[in-house]
Amino acid sequence: MKGLLSARKNLAWLGLFICLLLNLLCLSSAQGAEILRETIPLERNEVPLHLERYIEQDGKTKRPLLFVHGVTFSSHEFDVDYKDYSLARYFAKHGFEVWLLDIAGFGNSGSVKDGFMPDSDYASEDIASAVRLILERNNLASLDILGWSWGTVTSGRFAAKHPEMVHRLVLYAPIVAGLGEQEVKEPFNKNTWEGAASDFQRKADGSIDFDIVEKPVASTYIDNAWHYDKDTSPNGGRRDLLVGRSARLIPTESIKAPVLIIVGSKDPYVSPDLCDEAYRTLPNRTDSELIILDGAAHAMLMERPYYKLFRESVLNFLNKG
Repeated sequence: MKGLLSARKNLAWLGLFICLLLNLLCLSSAQGAEILRETIPLERNEVPLHLERYIEQDGKTKRPLLFVHGVTFSSHEFDVDYKDYSLARYFAKHGFEVWLLDIAGFGNSGSVKDGFMPDSDYASEDIASAVRLILERNNLASLDILGWSWGTVTSGRFAAKHPEMVHRLVLYAPIVAGLGEQEVKEPFNKNTWEGAASDFQRKADGSIDFDIVEKPVASTYIDNAWHYDKDTSPNGGRRDLLVGRSARLIPTESIKAPVLIIVGSKDPYVSPDLCDEAYRTLPNRTDSELIILDGAAHAMLMERPYYKLFRESVLNFLNKG
């Protein structure tokens, strides 16, 4: 009898061990699929353009999503690889083939002799070149795009000019109107630590508010700015932005695709009222959305209280399509 009980006990422990092992294997499979990063050759106007692809190696079909960076710093801003803050890796883990593009003269793309040349219209055609390549590789007619800051001006102009290529568009922290008239004399911006840190929320004494952004997140972002963008970046986009506040910079009235406008209430570069104005001009308001995150600012993709809500809002919008 004791031998029978001992055998049953051993079988029970063996069954429990097998269940635990299977659970661990399933968990590892679900969470541990590798994200492949690769650079895809692209060139326009004899300038090599840095185009990078992030895709999870799980054998499933992915939807292409292109991220478009702002002025001064390049596409590394979408891959702040600390904890789970990387926006590129988040979307790669949620069914997307993520693409990062550096506009001519920025980051890892080829240099330009005239820093005023890659202005908003020029950059929109760099986007068009990248989109054509991505669509051809995937045998698709259109894809999703997310632009941040100046990237909303460039991707918005691209979407207005090439509506057939855009499935859904996210305008994150859109520079709807001119930021104030200011003469930009130098074709290249001198990059500084202060410039790299300027998008983070500050305390009264001017220091970064580390209650809003984790210190390693800010450090990773700023270190990447020095590594990829170095001492200077083109000023064509900055010259486009520093115009009178009556100027409207994104042709929202000509964008046919569904649009998500998402902005933080504390963003120093654009007001919720301007975003509401832009939203009301969209031809497809039925499928478009305006989201204002209370307390968030320009860099909410890296802000501790807001980054998860931000990317979940974007994911929900894209998945509606």
